Amino acid sequence: MKIEGLVNKHYNDLHENDFHILKYILNNKKSCYDLGINSLADKCNVSRSSILRLAQKLGFSGYSEFRVFLKWEDQGDPKLQKTGVELLNNDILETLKYIKTKDFTEICALIQQAERVFVYGTGTAQLNCAFDLQRMFLPLKKYLHVIQAQTELEMVLSDLTLDDVMIIISFSGDTPSIFPAVQSLVAKGVPFISITNLKNNRLARMTPHNLYANSSRSELRDGTKIDTFASFFIIGEALLSKYIEFENNQNKIHEG
Repeated sequence: MKIEGLVNKHYNDLHENDFHILKYILNNKKSCYDLGINSLADKCNVSRSSILRLAQKLGFSGYSEFRVFLKWEDQGDPKLQKTGVELLNNDILETLKYIKTKDFTEICALIQQAERVFVYGTGTAQLNCAFDLQRMFLPLKKYLHVIQAQTELEMVLSDLTLDDVMIIISFSGDTPSIFPAVQSLVAKGVPFISITNLKNNRLARMTPHNLYANSSRSELRDGTKIDTFASFFIIGEALLSKYIEFENNQNKIHEG
C-alpha cells in the first residue's frame, strides 16, 4: 500500500496538523526519507512528537519504520531487487543509518541505574546475541544475566523489582509465547528494552524503550526462507559504544 492509501485508510484519525505534515511529505517524497525526525519536524515547523504521532496513526511503530516505508515506496522494496550479499549490505547500511539518528540516552540510563540487568532471547540466534551482549559489557563491570529458556524466564519474573531491567531480543517481536511474561513485566512496572526487526510489532508497542535491526528475507529453491541476522549483533555493538559514551559524559559532569 502506498502512503496515499494509508492516508485514506486512517483518514478519520488524522487532524489538521497531520495533514500539514503530510502535505510536505507528499510533495517531497524523494528527500523526506533521508531526513531524521528532528529535521523533518523543522521543515514542517512542528514538534518532534507531532511527527511521531503521525507515523503511529498511519500504523507504524515509530518514525524509523515510517522512513523506511517512504524509501521503499520511492525506490522499490530492496528485498524484491537484491539477493544475497546485496541484501545483507543493505540491512547493515540501513541499521547503521538508524543508529546515527537514534537517541540511546534513556536506554543507557536505564542500564546504568539498574541493580540487575537480564537478557532474554526468544530463539537460538537471539540467545547468541544475548550472550554477545553479556560478553561485551563484562569489561565495564556491568554484569548481564542471560536467561536461557522460557522456564527460567518464568522463574525470574517473580523476583524482579522496579530496580531491575530486562532486555528482550525477539526477531519478529510477535512471538506468542513471550507475551504472558511481558504482560507480567508491564503489570509490575519493571522496565524492559525490546530489540526487534524494524517493523510494527507487539513487543515494541508494549515498551517505550525500543531498538531496531534491519533484516531481509531470501528464499531457497525448495521454498525455505532465510532471514539475515547480522544487524542484531550490530545493534548490540552500538549499544555498548553508546553506553561507554554515556558513562564518559556522566563522569565529566560529576568531575566538573
